[in-house]
Amino acid sequence: MSIEIVPLWYQYTFIVALGLIIGSFLNVYIYRFHTGKSLNGQSHCLSCGTGLKAYELVPLVSYLLLRGRCKTCGCHIPVRYFVVELCTAVLFLLSYLMAVDIYQLLFLLATMALLVVITVYDIRHYIIPDFLTAALTFVAIVWYGTLLVRGMEWTAFIEVVMAALAGTGFFFLLWFISKGEWLGFGDVKLAFPLGLIAGPTLVFSMIVYSFWVGAAVSLLLIGLGKLVRGQVRLRKWFATLTIKSVVPFAPFMIAGCLIVLFTRFNVLSLFSSF
Repeated sequence: MSIEIVPLWYQYTFIVALGLIIGSFLNVYIYRFHTGKSLNGQSHCLSCGTGLKAYELVPLVSYLLLRGRCKTCGCHIPVRYFVVELCTAVLFLLSYLMAVDIYQLLFLLATMALLVVITVYDIRHYIIPDFLTAALTFVAIVWYGTLLVRGMEWTAFIEVVMAALAGTGFFFLLWFISKGEWLGFGDVKLAFPLGLIAGPTLVFSMIVYSFWVGAAVSLLLIGLGKLVRGQVRLRKWFATLTIKSVVPFAPFMIAGCLIVLFTRFNVLSLFSSF
């Protein structure tokens, strides 16, 4: 059966379901990464250690039915599990809508999965493992390899690499001037594969969007922190956020990359209108 005669609703349902399943796996991977725990082990409650049954592992649905609590001990299930599954499904759907062929779709799906892992891991641990950055770089290089095989000019590929290096150089300069206070060196290394993904004409836009998103989110968190200050049930870091608080920058870089990837909107067009 050719893909053209498969109903669109079926295609969309399949890709969303795939995203939810992959998102569920990514949650396990993020939790067990660098802990020495096998990915094959049974999922269990992080509080009481009780093994989870199949109906407790249905992406999104189980979290909602259990109201975010373990059925055995009643402890809260981290909301990030729900968010990771939902975001992965949304990104997979956007990738499916954007892809022009199976090769680009596979590249986008692999890229989205890695970006989700990097984002969550950096938020949790304030570090970007070199393995994840290397994996993202490998996926991007393989993608451009397929383009070269299918007729892409080497000069165009060199232009992509040079633009990615220029973006990396900019973040390196920020890291060097601030002696690592404005961003970590892991962010500098991450800028290279993100630049490859963004492409030569949109690397500058990716950088600009990164800072815009970072500023907007930081101000929003600070404002919310002032509103909820004093409510002891909220996490301490959230209620005590200030302008000097340390916030991981990789999620903002990734957000900037996703904006240019899915919208192809060049920020320079905003300035040219003036």
